[in-house]
Amino acid sequence: MKTWARFKSRRRGYISLIIFTAVFTLSLFSECVANDRPLVVRYGGRFYFPVFKDYSELAFGGEFDIGADYRDPYVAGLINEMGWLVFPPVPYSYITINYNLPSPAPSPPDRGNILGTDDRGRDVFARLIYGFRVSAIFGLTLTVISSAIGIILGAVSGYLGGVFDIVFQRFMDVWGGMPTLFILIILSSVVEPNFGWLLGITLLFGWMSLVDLVRAEFLRARNAEFVLSARAIGESDARIMFVHILPNACVSALTYLPFILGSSITTLTSLDFLGFGLPQGSPSLGELLAQGKANLYAPHLGIASFLMLAVTLVLLVFIGEGVRDAFDPRSR
Repeated sequence: MKTWARFKSRRRGYISLIIFTAVFTLSLFSECVANDRPLVVRYGGRFYFPVFKDYSELAFGGEFDIGADYRDPYVAGLINEMGWLVFPPVPYSYITINYNLPSPAPSPPDRGNILGTDDRGRDVFARLIYGFRVSAIFGLTLTVISSAIGIILGAVSGYLGGVFDIVFQRFMDVWGGMPTLFILIILSSVVEPNFGWLLGITLLFGWMSLVDLVRAEFLRARNAEFVLSARAIGESDARIMFVHILPNACVSALTYLPFILGSSITTLTSLDFLGFGLPQGSPSLGELLAQGKANLYAPHLGIASFLMLAVTLVLLVFIGEGVRDAFDPRSR
C-alpha cells in the first residue's frame, strides 16, 4: 500500500496510467465504438444485436438469405418501417470502405470521417482504435511471456552460478549479438505472418531483457544470511529461489516492464511499417504510418498514426518513471 501511495504521489505517472488504462479498455470494446453494424435493432417487436451475432437479410423482411448490410438504404428502410436501429458513434469498422467520399481517397477529415480516410477509403479513426488494441495486446502478451522466461532463466543462472552460468552467459552473448530485426524480417518473409507467428518469432529474442538484472540480484543474494538459513533447515533450492529470493528481484524487474511494453509495441509497428508484419488489411499503426509515407499529400494519415504511437510511448515512459520512483528506497 505504501508503494502504491508513493506511485500515486507521482502525478505524471499516475495520470498516465489512468489515461493508458482508459484508452486500452475503450479499445477492447472497439466493436461497440466503431462498427458498420448497429449496436441494437428493434424490428417487429423483437430486439437484435448485430454487433454480437450475424443476421440474415430475411430476418428484416429482405429477399435474399445473405448477411444483412445495415448500411444499405434498402435494408435500413425495411428496418425503419417496423422499428429502428442504433449505430455506434463511428459507423465504420476497420475494413469498411466508404464509397460516398467528398473527394478521392485518401480524403481529409470531415464530418463523416473525423480523421479522414486512408488510400482505400477506410475510416482512419476506426483503424487507429482497432490498431491500438492489436498493438497493446501484442505488447502486453509479449511483455508477460518474455519477462517470465527472462526472470526464470536469470534466477536459475544467478543461483546456480559456476559452469552453468558461464555457458549460459556465452550463449546470451552470441544470441544477443544477432541482428534481431533482420532475422525477424527474414522469418516473416518465409511464411505468411499472423499474430501468433509474429509473437513467437519476436519472443525468440525478447526474453533477454530482464535476464541480466535478475541474475545480478540472485548472485548478490545467493550467499545472504536468510538463504544460508533456509538451506540449513533443509528447504529445497526451488523454494529458496522462488519464495525467498525472487520477490526481492522482482522489485527491480517491475520497474522495467513499462519500457519493455513500449519496446514490444514499437517492434510490431516497425514490422508492419516495413511490410513484414500482420496480414494485409489488418488494423495496424505501422501500416498507417507506411500509408502516410506513401501519401505525403494526405498529411492526416501520418499525423494521426504518429500521434497515437507517440502518445502511447510517452504514457508508458511516464508510467515506468513513476513505478521506478515508487520502488526507489531513497524515496521512502
